[in-house]
Amino acid sequence: MATEVSEVTVRIPAPLRNLTGGQGRVTGHAQSLRGLIDALEAEYPGLRERLCNQDGSLCQYVNVFVNEDDVRLLQGLDTVLPPGARVSILPAVAGGSTD
Repeated sequence: MATEVSEVTVRIPAPLRNLTGGQGRVTGHAQSLRGLIDALEAEYPGLRERLCNQDGSLCQYVNVFVNEDDVRLLQGLDTVLPPGARVSILPAVAGGSTD
C-alpha cells in the first residue's frame, strides 16, 4: 500500500525569503520533513544548506515545528507530515544581556 504524499504549508522566516522570491509561505508535497526539505531544495535551491548540516542533520540553530510540535521532540527529519500540516521554520534566537 502506497503512502499518501501530503500537501503542507511552510512558513518561511524573513532571513530565508531571499531564497523563495520573497514569499513568506510556500507549499510543498512530501511524506516526511526530510522529503519536504528535498522538495523545497528542488524548487528553492540553497534552502537545504541553510537548514541542514553537511551530514544531513538539522542545524542546531534552526527550529522546525510541524503544526505546534517541535520536530526534535518527534522523529526529527523523519517526522511524518499529515495532510494539511503547517510547517514553521524558525531561526533560533540567542544573545542579549543578563544584566
